[in-house]
Amino acid sequence: MPDIPPLETNGAFYPAFTGPKDYPPEQKSCIEETVGKLISTATTSDQPGMLLGKIQSGKTKTFMGIIALAFDNGFDVCVVLTKGTKALAKQTFERLDQEFAEFVSDNLLLVYDIMSLPKLSRWEQGRKLVFVVKKQSDNLDRLHAALVTDYPELGRKRVLIVDDEADFASIGYSRSSRDGMQLRKIAKQINDLRTALSQPSFLQVTATPYSLYLQPDEIQIRTEVFKPVRPAFTKLVPVHPAYVGGDVYFPEEDSEDSRPADFIHVEVSEKEMTVLKKKDRRVFDPRTDALTSKAITSFRRAIVTFITGAAIRQIQSRHAGVRPANYSFLVHTEAAKGSHAWQEELVEELMSQLVAAAGVEAPELLELIDAACDDLGQSILLAGHHLPAKEAVRAEVLTALRDEYLLITKVNSDEQVMDLLDRSGQLRLRAPMNIFIGGQILDRGITIANLIGFFYGRNPKRFQQDTVLQHSRMYGFRPREDVAVTRFYTAATTYDAMRRMQESDNALRRALEAPGDQSVIFIQKASDGTVVPCSPNKILLSNVATVRPHKRLLPVGFQSGYKTRISAVILRIDSILAGHWQASSPEAPFTVPLAVALEVVELAYSALEFEEPGYSSNKDELIGALAYLSQNSQEPSERGLVWVIWRGEREVVRIRPSGRFTNAPDSQHREGKIAREVATHIPALLMLRQQGREEQGQGWRGTPFYWPVVLTPGDTKTAIFANEVRPDALEGDEGAED
Repeated sequence: MPDIPPLETNGAFYPAFTGPKDYPPEQKSCIEETVGKLISTATTSDQPGMLLGKIQSGKTKTFMGIIALAFDNGFDVCVVLTKGTKALAKQTFERLDQEFAEFVSDNLLLVYDIMSLPKLSRWEQGRKLVFVVKKQSDNLDRLHAALVTDYPELGRKRVLIVDDEADFASIGYSRSSRDGMQLRKIAKQINDLRTALSQPSFLQVTATPYSLYLQPDEIQIRTEVFKPVRPAFTKLVPVHPAYVGGDVYFPEEDSEDSRPADFIHVEVSEKEMTVLKKKDRRVFDPRTDALTSKAITSFRRAIVTFITGAAIRQIQSRHAGVRPANYSFLVHTEAAKGSHAWQEELVEELMSQLVAAAGVEAPELLELIDAACDDLGQSILLAGHHLPAKEAVRAEVLTALRDEYLLITKVNSDEQVMDLLDRSGQLRLRAPMNIFIGGQILDRGITIANLIGFFYGRNPKRFQQDTVLQHSRMYGFRPREDVAVTRFYTAATTYDAMRRMQESDNALRRALEAPGDQSVIFIQKASDGTVVPCSPNKILLSNVATVRPHKRLLPVGFQSGYKTRISAVILRIDSILAGHWQASSPEAPFTVPLAVALEVVELAYSALEFEEPGYSSNKDELIGALAYLSQNSQEPSERGLVWVIWRGEREVVRIRPSGRFTNAPDSQHREGKIAREVATHIPALLMLRQQGREEQGQGWRGTPFYWPVVLTPGDTKTAIFANEVRPDALEGDEGAED
């Protein structure tokens, strides 16, 4: 890559724009490096620059700084492409107009929505210009006419195109029943515009770059070959210390000790999700028993816990001498508007009964409040924050219900979102407690402030990585006190799918951050049981295991088999391990051939039962990773071997105090430490023999069993392992979500 030329950082725009807006040094460095690369690097239609941030992490603030610096360094026109909704276009226009208001007032810059563009005078054409353009055909046609036909002098100037939410409309292929594979019209219009301009530079801005990486290198479309958009360079948006994202909601590392994050996810049964998606008064009638029915146990808990959490935060704020904030809760279970109407009816009926119960301080309501206090109190104390007395919280909640602190809003159209947005582009929180009910309209770009509750119920069988992660409106800059009272309600299958997505997201980011080779290996289980490399576009990312250095792979959420069935299996494992044990001491690790390791893992799994909703055997991915990492060791002399750490007489409980299944049968400070020391080039297999007691709160079936744990080698190349590939690998997914 050519050297980056010196930049003008003291021009009319950049210092005046960033100075009053609290841009930290690392963010300004990102801005300056990005503009330098845009100037020195040919960003073509095949290879644009990419600004990669996390969801709701300050990408917009960063690219606005890039626009300001670009105007000081030879750029005259900026085009901001937004997601094709009126709400987001309006939000983007108003924010740009507001952020650059000083320069507009000084006649240095003009901001236009392309569909409201007036006839431009020569004087206006001489200003710095910003056009906001929805990624819709008519908008792009109007932009092309303005820059190429109506004002050709503008098209000859240096133009910066910023494609916000780049993955949304820039995927390079689609499938229709009539024409088969064809270029998406919007992507083609963007390509045509780049070609028609004399000096274009192109910057994609996204938090979910998977559509850019998980495509074949070339796609044949009739007689032409289309090369998917791949970045010429990638700059990562720095993450502010106050940012709360997937690492909090879906922590990669398991812990022997309880953490505040362990309490965030609350499991919702699939049966209850079905009740919430479609009205059926034969199954559940909210008019009669919304306050007590077992059909909506988790949903009722979610609403009461949200009100209780908001009440606690308001008490904490007064205790700290600061003004209490307004708080929000989001219900997003279905795309269908009929579901939203049903959920709105359900919430309103539930609230009506809660208000009535508050008027007489009904015992069933007080029990719900106390249960919410007990739940939230665990994470508040673990986080080290002030926990108000239960009596004070109860009084605050009763007041909130009696005095109508809570507002319910259904949002399922562009127009409704536009009416609800404030000048900063966030949904207005009109009351101390706000419940929003909506579908995909509340995803990309829409920020919901002070979100401390999220009830999410989309079907993981249809998940797309880009789409699902963008649904995570609970990400963003959140006070840690808010995180302690935050709860995320979803089915176990959905949570697991999102956790896997978070892991693959982190794997791709680590590869981008790493110097030198920035590749990620994609592997799959072949029909003969071996593990082989595969094309990344074949992988369904909601059903993968991400392999990285020193990652633990283990089964979770199982029950041991019955003694009569598994006793012989456990004795067989004992015999095999004893026959290969060659260690100098009982605690020392030893190596075994891969075939032996695979045999004892198969036997260990045969003694386990996976019947809990949302928890399934991950045997294929654990065995697949074990085999692949042993056979492909970077140290040839160790290929085909596995380290084994053998332990017995373990006393691990099945369910932790938080109510979640135990996921750390190995101690990080004992056998975990040993495993990390030896697993340099080949994986380590921890075979942990559990006592499996039924008594003493352990929750097993009163018979020993083995809990296998695999630790990947320290020099592992980041890989994403798929048990199965997509049957529609090259057919595209557009429209699958909604």
